[in-house]
Formats: sequence, C-alpha cells, structure tokens
Amino acid sequence: MRCRGIRGATTVDVNAPEAILAATTELLTEMMQANDLSIDDVASAYFTTTRDLNAEFPAVAANKLGWTDVALLCGHEMEIPGSLPMCLRILLHVNTEKSAQELTHTYLRGATVLRPDRTYTKNEVTEAESP
Repeated sequence: MRCRGIRGATTVDVNAPEAILAATTELLTEMMQANDLSIDDVASAYFTTTRDLNAEFPAVAANKLGWTDVALLCGHEMEIPGSLPMCLRILLHVNTEKSAQELTHTYLRGATVLRPDRTYTKNEVTEAESP
C-alpha cells in the first residue's frame, strides 16, 4: 500500500468561524466520497488558507468529523499578486492501493478556476483533459 496525496480547494464566503468550518466540512466530505475513503485511510491532512481567512483553524472541522487520530496541520498560503482570495486548500495524505491516476482532486465553489482542466461536482467527476 502506498501513501498518496489528494488535493482539494474551495472558497469561503466570509471570514467567520462558522463559514470556514462549513466550507472545510463540505470539502473534506467531498474529497473522501470522491475517493471512496474512510478516516482510517487518512495518514495526515494539511490545511492552508489565504491570509484573509483567519477566523478559525480549518482543522477544527476535521476534529468535529471525528478525525481525532489523524495528524492535522494548518498554515497560510503564499501571498502571490492576483491569486484567488478567500481560498481554503487541503492536502490529504492517504494510504491506498489506487494509482495516482485513479485519485480525484476536488475543486469546489470559486476554486474551480485553480484547475480549469478538472471539474468536479458532487457525485460526478469529469476531466476535461489531463494536464
């Protein structure tokens, strides 16, 4: 079994704890469902936000979902001029038999602009073209 990384991103409407937690919960849930994962498959999760999102730690949402034995870490993204604001990203490290090509990276809400070659909607995955 290999440890592989799965990326996900979304945007948050307002810099408020409940909004950050709701967006994180939605993204984590979609990432797990899209890849048919259980909590036991997750080795660790790295959460980042743009600096305009600082009202709550996204990892709190994972704890509320029962991820109490998963290593969780939060940080801020680099500040690059013109980059997507109010953005929350997650990198999951998972133990899986799947190949890298079989994994689904999940981009929701305004974060779909980060990877226009991949679109993901709930319960449906399509790849317009591979990178």
